Amino acid sequence: MKKTEETNHWNPENYNKHTSFVSALAMPVVDLLDPKEGECILDVGCGDGTLAVEMECSGAKVVGVDMSAEMIDWAKAKGIEAYVGSVTDLDYEDEFDAVFSNAMLHWVKDANGAVQNIAKSLKIGGRFICEFGGKGNAYYLVSAMQEVFTNHPEFGDFDNPWYFPSVEEYTKVLESEGFSVEYIEIIPRPTPMDDISNWLDIFANGVTSHLSTEQYEVFKKEVIKILKTTIYSEKEGWMLDYKRLRVKAIKS
Repeated sequence: MKKTEETNHWNPENYNKHTSFVSALAMPVVDLLDPKEGECILDVGCGDGTLAVEMECSGAKVVGVDMSAEMIDWAKAKGIEAYVGSVTDLDYEDEFDAVFSNAMLHWVKDANGAVQNIAKSLKIGGRFICEFGGKGNAYYLVSAMQEVFTNHPEFGDFDNPWYFPSVEEYTKVLESEGFSVEYIEIIPRPTPMDDISNWLDIFANGVTSHLSTEQYEVFKKEVIKILKTTIYSEKEGWMLDYKRLRVKAIKS
C-alpha cells in the first residue's frame, strides 16, 4: 500500500456513538458480497473494521484501507490487517478476489480514478460490491446547507464534498473501467438519527472546516431550523433522507 499524504481525521468513539447505523444497516451488502473461505478481500473505507470482522467470520482474509489513522487503529485492534490510504492511491494489482466498500465512495469525486484502481486491484473475474449515496441522497440536508451558505456570503462558496450518482451514470463509470454490471439499484432508506446536530458535527466538516467557531454555530443553528420543516417530526424524530446505490460488478 502506497503511503499517502491525504488523510482524514475521525473520532471512532464519537462516530460509533451517533452513527452505528452505518455498519448495522450494511449487512445486506455483506450478504451480497457472500465472502467465501480462503478468499482475499479488500475493504475500501473499512472504518473501524466492524464489517471486516463480519467478513472474516466466513474464513476470508480481509485487508482494510481507510484515510483515517484513528479508524485504522481501531480496525487493527480488532485483528484486521489495515492501512491508512485512499482508494485513489491503491497500488495493488490482480491481488483480490473481491473489493468491498460501504458508505465511503460518495466522498470520492474522482469516480473514474477510484473504479480504475479497484479494477486494477481485482483478479480477472473478481467482484466489486459496494453501497454508497446515490442520486437524491441527503437532498434536504445538502439543500439546507447550501441555502445557509447562500444567505451568508461571508461564509464563502458552498463546496459540496459528495458524489451521488444515478444508476445510469455509475453504470457508465463501471463499464468504462472494464466491469460487467450484474446488479445496480437505488434504494430509498430513510434512516433515524439521534440528533441532527451530531450528524452535522460528524459529516459536514468538509463543508464547514474553514468557518470560525462563531460562524459554525450560526451555520448549524440555521441549518437545523430549516431541517425541522423537512426531515423532523414529533412522532419519528430526525429521519435522514438517504438513498443508497447498491452495486455488484464483475471484472471482465
